[in-house]
Amino acid sequence: MGVEEGGPVEADRGAGRGANSRLRVDARRNLESVLRAAREVFGELGYGAPMEEVARRAGVGVGTVYRRFPSKEVLVQRIAAEEVTWLTAQARESLYGSVGGPWEALSGFLARAAASGAGRLLPPEAFRYAEDIARVPEQRSAEQRAFAVPGTAVADASTVAAPGAVPGAMPTAEDSPEQAADPRLLLHLLAALVARAGAAGELRPGVSASDVVLVLTAAVPVHATAARAVGGRAETAPGGRLLEILLQGLRAA
Repeated sequence: MGVEEGGPVEADRGAGRGANSRLRVDARRNLESVLRAAREVFGELGYGAPMEEVARRAGVGVGTVYRRFPSKEVLVQRIAAEEVTWLTAQARESLYGSVGGPWEALSGFLARAAASGAGRLLPPEAFRYAEDIARVPEQRSAEQRAFAVPGTAVADASTVAAPGAVPGAMPTAEDSPEQAADPRLLLHLLAALVARAGAAGELRPGVSASDVVLVLTAAVPVHATAARAVGGRAETAPGGRLLEILLQGLRAA
């Protein structure tokens, strides 16, 4: 005799599907908590921070963290890749889509990056790439020439390449996730933003992409510090004040 539709077997299957669905939801929630905590911990303490601190802030056991990320290196790579991808998109928008001048494009990018805290999560190799760019005088000269003629900035941006990058490989919407997360592409764009602002006479002499990276990593996320009222007027939050000081250090007097 067959089992009637909606009988015990069907009920067991439904219960199993419900349990599996709850497990998937819990797993997704745990992953989001771990990633959020990792951004906070690594942003505050650097990538040398222990996994135990990530687990503590995520409210999960350290075993849960290791089940999703077999090693700290895997977690670090995930966080760094996401932040570089976001910063690259923001830098590209500033270079090609900014409605202001060269200084507004650069400072606007830095303000958004500082507000998010993403700059403090750049992978260590980003510093090396930035220093490589700053050490090559021929490249700095090429960057200045590319942006010296009004109206040629966007057209010539693809000629500004970071050492080791594929010539003309500017990041686009069609880039693979691996390409978008390559810090060399981010430095490629930052060098172009710096070159354009320098050619316009809006940067102090000698400012390079490596200086911009230092600003990115030094700026405190705006959500980490709160503004306060002093004498009945609102005072800029310490993080915002620090960014103002850093930007003043870049801009031509």
